[in-house]
Amino acid sequence: MLRHLTDTRDFSKEEIKEILLKASQFLNGDYTDTLKKKLVINIFFENSTRTRSSFEVAAKRLGAEVVNLDVATSSSTKGETLSDTATNLDAMGPSAIVIRHSNPGVPKILSRYVKSSIVNGGDGAYAHPTQALLDLFTLNKALGSVEGKNITIVGDIKNSRVANSNIELLQRFNANVTLVAPVHFMPSYSNVRKLYKLEDAIKDTDAIISLRTQTERHQYPIYASLKDYALDYKITKKLIGDKKIFLLHPGPVHRNIDIDDDMLEDERTLVLKQVENGVAVRMAVLEKLILDR
Repeated sequence: MLRHLTDTRDFSKEEIKEILLKASQFLNGDYTDTLKKKLVINIFFENSTRTRSSFEVAAKRLGAEVVNLDVATSSSTKGETLSDTATNLDAMGPSAIVIRHSNPGVPKILSRYVKSSIVNGGDGAYAHPTQALLDLFTLNKALGSVEGKNITIVGDIKNSRVANSNIELLQRFNANVTLVAPVHFMPSYSNVRKLYKLEDAIKDTDAIISLRTQTERHQYPIYASLKDYALDYKITKKLIGDKKIFLLHPGPVHRNIDIDDDMLEDERTLVLKQVENGVAVRMAVLEKLILDR
């Protein structure tokens, strides 16, 4: 049966456990060319460094061929519809198409038009499932398990696809999620603890996921300067002190806005570990989607 990953809910809890176990094996170098002669196409309608490169490295490590479509020179700039772009790419016989788009729901819609597996590389402010999977993997490695642990998400949560996917996945694995943001960045979730002062969350948290402010998704400027935002929500080494709190960030990090320089250099900050883990997790996702048919 053809499978897609457009949302974290597309995989059951047991399937996610299998993916994370497989990612651990891949992280240890235990992999072969299981995707040899398979084709993966990356089509990113939004800028990306980490995610697109991560998917490319993941596919190539498993022996797949990779094509990165340059949207700036594609037929979409000539008025071709997204569905036509997808079906034309699908006709080339890829096993998977990884897509990022500024509009929420696009990967889900395109999955109805193709015979290859669609992987959501981020759609608007809605979802980023592989980021949530790699964050879960990273937190499990650091904490042993997220079950019963207190995880705090800080920043522009309302406009963050990363936050949406993380909240769903972390709660499904029985973590206690707290959101910390100014009122205008706080989403309308009813089943999540909400705080408006960062200091209040630091008292009992085990890990923090810091988010950048999604200025490109703001209809109008909210702060005169991001430095004003940073006064209340920047993660600093002084704030964390000697507490055993792990710090994550999906990137790109706004230095000294999201996290200060000293904390970025701290061993409790796992930003680069997330990048490393992301390749292994995406290897596991691609292998599952392509081979489990």
